[in-house]
Amino acid sequence: MLATPERVRRDGVQNELRIWHRPVGRIVNEFQPIACSDNDGIVFPAQKQDVPLDLDRPGERWCTDCIALIPDARKRRSSR
Repeated sequence: MLATPERVRRDGVQNELRIWHRPVGRIVNEFQPIACSDNDGIVFPAQKQDVPLDLDRPGERWCTDCIALIPDARKRRSSR
């Protein structure tokens, strides 16, 4: 699934968490709208990447609101 990352600092400066969001539309003025919010988005977004729905990488996870909006992801999570 095509996604754009948000970098969130967990405990100050060193420990970061990368949260993947489902992008919506195109980047406008260095702002990438995301599926989970009508107002929020990623400022100065990194390049979109193909991210597996069953992401299992340390320090990375899908935005729970974005993944809930993806029909295939809901099916996969309910079958676990």
